[in-house]
Amino acid sequence: MFRQIAEEKFLLLALVAAVVAYPLEPTMVHGGHGVALLSAGLLVVAIIFASLRVAHHAELLAEKVGDPYGTMILTLAAVLVEVVILAIMMNNSPSPTLVRDTIYSAVMLDINGILGLAALMGGIKHGEQSYNDDSARTYSVMILTAMGVSMVVPEFIPQGRWEVYSAFTIGAMVVLYSVFLRMQVGPHSYFFSYHYPEKKRKHPTNDAHEASVPSGVSIAVLVFGVAVIGALAEVMSKAMDVGLEGSGAPPVVSAILVAAISASPEILTALRAALANRMQSVVNIALGASLSTVILTVPVMEAMALYSGQPFQMAMTPVQSVMVFITLLICAINLNDGETNAIEGMTHFVLFGTFVMLSLLGL
Repeated sequence: MFRQIAEEKFLLLALVAAVVAYPLEPTMVHGGHGVALLSAGLLVVAIIFASLRVAHHAELLAEKVGDPYGTMILTLAAVLVEVVILAIMMNNSPSPTLVRDTIYSAVMLDINGILGLAALMGGIKHGEQSYNDDSARTYSVMILTAMGVSMVVPEFIPQGRWEVYSAFTIGAMVVLYSVFLRMQVGPHSYFFSYHYPEKKRKHPTNDAHEASVPSGVSIAVLVFGVAVIGALAEVMSKAMDVGLEGSGAPPVVSAILVAAISASPEILTALRAALANRMQSVVNIALGASLSTVILTVPVMEAMALYSGQPFQMAMTPVQSVMVFITLLICAINLNDGETNAIEGMTHFVLFGTFVMLSLLGL
């Protein structure tokens, strides 16, 4: 009992931060730009702490059920964190482009950042790393379809008809995900798995302890962790708005921050998988997270727009559209042969660097 509580120290620290932040909110928000930025930074760290524990328990559940169900749990947990933070930030300070920029940033971070760095590091250590190329093709075409429908076509929809197309987008995303989910856990589940030779565990004691954690406990920690993240995000968004006001920071900073928070646990999981020569897990995490971000975040946020009567700017800018097209094109070429290497990882990581540079330039 006490050991389990001790292992949740990061989550407990996040809870303490939330308890302290609420009474100090006026000081954080009205204490000036420096105080607001410092407060927002500390709260972001606390949110990441909570996210790491949420991801850890999602990973425990994932290991118990195995792929492809396991990867689905991991990606859904990350998307849940992202949707909660987005919804709270939109409620506190509505921004017509925050949802679009967050989804775009998440795709760049997941595919070019996580997949690129993992393939680069794994390639340097292991050379060519094998995976099931059916999964990469399926993910890629789904991401392209979902982003095309929800973030490219809206550019051509008349302003007065946005509600009709918004409702259609919700339906299209639900249908896409329903069919994809049935395929992922049904007759085509083998698309998303790859059989690796079993390796001896270096730390059997720790593995046995983690396996002994009841599923109910993991689910309870997941729910509690998301609640703590929501509480922290409430104060963090207000402090960040004040801190960034008049600073000259690019508008996309907030979106990148949300995407980075939700992806932070996935980065560690993907890098560990790549260094352990399990590239299938990396492909499932990176591309699965990108697809889940688009196909699940879009309908939730579009439903919020319909409810409030205030549309979001979902159509990507020309620069964003070009970056997404190049990313998915290179992804389709690189992930077409069932093996990754360091060169392929570097091409994606250079694209991630380009995304960062463009963001700093305000594009």
